[in-house]
Amino acid sequence: MRLIDQVAQDMREQIVSGVWPVGQRIPTEPELAAAAGTGRNTVREAVQALVHAGLLERRQGSGTYVISTSELPTVMGRQFACASQQDVLEVRQALEIVTASLAARRRTPEQVERMRALLAARTAAVAGGDLDQMVAADMALHRFIAEMAANPVLAELYATVLGAVANNVRYNFERLGPRGESHQELVEAIARGDSARAAHEIEHYLDQASHRLPEANGGLPRTDTVGGRSQPS
Repeated sequence: MRLIDQVAQDMREQIVSGVWPVGQRIPTEPELAAAAGTGRNTVREAVQALVHAGLLERRQGSGTYVISTSELPTVMGRQFACASQQDVLEVRQALEIVTASLAARRRTPEQVERMRALLAARTAAVAGGDLDQMVAADMALHRFIAEMAANPVLAELYATVLGAVANNVRYNFERLGPRGESHQELVEAIARGDSARAAHEIEHYLDQASHRLPEANGGLPRTDTVGGRSQPS
């Protein structure tokens, strides 16, 4: 293993183990070089490798900070950059049907109360018509439902695709419209512990969104991507 790779791996272990938690500024290059017994150039390249991997972020005049304990969000973000809306909807179905079902089984009274408050915020945002608020409110509800599933691995996996999901939600609101999808039935199914109904509501909602895509109605080939770039199918 190259020295740079070894230093990067040692730093990665500091992050993953929590010695350097998310949000913390890591030691300076001279301090890192002294601890590793290497030159500053080696440390600089190792830090840059972790910046590129999405674990660290350089902030001008402030230092370098830990922003993630996993490289998966960065990898997934690159994968989704050229994905079609249909691709993203299918991934959402795979994840959100399961999270809704588990949330219905594992919800607590406190979580149900919070979920209903998030639904009310979403309803108000849709009524207000501000696109940014609509997307933010919708995402807040779906993220919380994912948390209610009480599966940390599933929650982490869902977190890696949040950017793509948010872009898909925006696309649905902006181009397809709310179409009366209040999520009321979904929330109530989860609240009463009806996992089958909760899964059905998510499946129905996303299936309807899929059917309203241009390519599903004989339109042009899929060219609208979550990253805003054209990607012919």
